[in-house]
Amino acid sequence: MDSRFQVASRCELLPYLIGLPLGLSRKQAKDLLRFRAVTVKGRATVRHDTELAPGDVVTIATRKQVSGAELERHGLAIVHLDDAVVVVEKPAGLLSMGSEREKEKTAYRILNTHLKALMKTPAQQVFIVHRLDRETSGLMMFARTESAQATLQRNWKGVIKRYLAVVEGVPAKAQGTLRDRLVESSKSLTVHRVEEGGELAITHYRVVRAKGDRSLLELTLETGRRNQIRVQLAALGHPVIGDRKYGVKFGAKFDGKTDPARRLALHACELRFRHPVSGASMEFHSALPPRLKALIEARAPR
Repeated sequence: MDSRFQVASRCELLPYLIGLPLGLSRKQAKDLLRFRAVTVKGRATVRHDTELAPGDVVTIATRKQVSGAELERHGLAIVHLDDAVVVVEKPAGLLSMGSEREKEKTAYRILNTHLKALMKTPAQQVFIVHRLDRETSGLMMFARTESAQATLQRNWKGVIKRYLAVVEGVPAKAQGTLRDRLVESSKSLTVHRVEEGGELAITHYRVVRAKGDRSLLELTLETGRRNQIRVQLAALGHPVIGDRKYGVKFGAKFDGKTDPARRLALHACELRFRHPVSGASMEFHSALPPRLKALIEARAPR
């Protein structure tokens, strides 16, 4: 239900909102303006410094202050939101976008539904910029306009994308670069390395920590091929823990030793890019989830 208030004296919109008996904080009031939840005399194009005159009617769509329950239910969290870009933190197990088998329970669909409710318009839409594997958690970016999407994808090589992975064993070199040519099988939908052809995949890695027969790697992508990190680390002899697709031979049984975290131990931890409209430098970080952190903490070798 919307709330309506009649202005008694001349003032600016932001302090007026804060002074209402709704108990809004300054940040909450700014968020309402940013999400276009406030109208003055029916106009939604208002700013924090919009002048109010006696008799003006200010309407607040109070439903827009909530509507985060659906995101929370699926473990999806908004890290940053503006008129051009949305950065979210995706949980492991959630598809980035729809597939033939699953079209509804995806980060794309859930975020779209949330923003439609938030903006109170069915015209609201987000646009895919990139994706994370279903099994991978961490930072993911969407555009809010087609022009922002085009700008981000056009400049994608300049985007810094870093991951953290807990792997089996410890690489012989503390840091290095993995270069492979990869192709995807249309039948098995798995990616494998080839001597010639395919697409070049480049991943830079460094060992952050080694403990027993596991190590934590930081990985920086120079290219963004499907399953790139998982295929290259498996080929290196240090597969990502919990990788049921590339980590063990087909048909091998997964148990508490081969999949101790009950998920793929791969997390998108950093995104750095230029804002598609303002050109400002944007930087976001996400800590290693506790379940993955536990894999590399003090432990006795198996």
